[in-house]
Amino acid sequence: MGARRHTTATRGVRAVLALVAACVAASLTTAACSAARTAAPTPTGPPPSAAAIAPGTTGTVDLDGRPYRLHVPAGYVATTPAPLVVGLHGFTSRSSQLDSYLGLTAAADERGFLLALPEGTTDHAGNQFWNAVEGGCCDLYSSRVDDSGYLSRLVTQVSASYAVGRVAVIGHSNGGYMAQRFACDHADQVDAIASLAGPLASDTSLCRASRPVRVLDIHGDADETVPYLGSAAERSASAMDTVRRWAVLDGCTSGPAEGAPLDLEATIAGAETTPTVWSGCRGGTGVRLWTIHGGRHVPTLTPAFTPDVLDVLLAQS
Repeated sequence: MGARRHTTATRGVRAVLALVAACVAASLTTAACSAARTAAPTPTGPPPSAAAIAPGTTGTVDLDGRPYRLHVPAGYVATTPAPLVVGLHGFTSRSSQLDSYLGLTAAADERGFLLALPEGTTDHAGNQFWNAVEGGCCDLYSSRVDDSGYLSRLVTQVSASYAVGRVAVIGHSNGGYMAQRFACDHADQVDAIASLAGPLASDTSLCRASRPVRVLDIHGDADETVPYLGSAAERSASAMDTVRRWAVLDGCTSGPAEGAPLDLEATIAGAETTPTVWSGCRGGTGVRLWTIHGGRHVPTLTPAFTPDVLDVLLAQS
């Protein structure tokens, strides 16, 4: 009976996500185009080693037969540690779309961080995904690919080739789930994560991070794809349960407390986002929930969004 229930649940998740996949991909493409941000061009030719990529350029680096793009900022100097930011795209999407949506390559040159943009694997339906939640988002065909281990090796590979300081992971939707999963599994390799519309698994106790991680969870309360209040069908925790779990893991002693409203969604008038903060956390980390009131799964971002997120991710403890 347990196996039958699991199969039924998996089919339910598959059906739900199949219905929204095309819509989400189209929305993300539209949002990325309207953002007027420039992504790095996709390199051509054989993949170089990570260390062969010159400052101010983007190259493709092979790792276990799964290449990823790596941008080295123009001002990189080998004697000075630079932050590493890893960007994780959503289900059915690609790293180039995430890059355009958030303006990460331009931000990397402005702020001087290394930027890694990996791709998920492709499922039987031709959709790219990350295996972030067991029986949930988004390994719909039960490949059981170890994406958490892959990302761990990516961080190790880049750190072996460049002077890396802080490590941060940012993801949207399935990529947000994956950022959460990576921090749960490999807290020793990451200092901060930001997840847009990607919570923890519904059983938040499965996250047992080995050390404190700074967490920024961003979620629209009108999200039509990954519900803000959680979803048993998709095995998704609510936004609030997600940050409460991280507040426990990080040993936060104060909060939640509301901060000044933020204006992050361009199509909603005024400062529509409420920040909720837990502080007094071990290692100077901190946990934040930014609730976009009226925000959907693929919000139209204001120019302030990415700078505000990076301010949190890259701040020294």
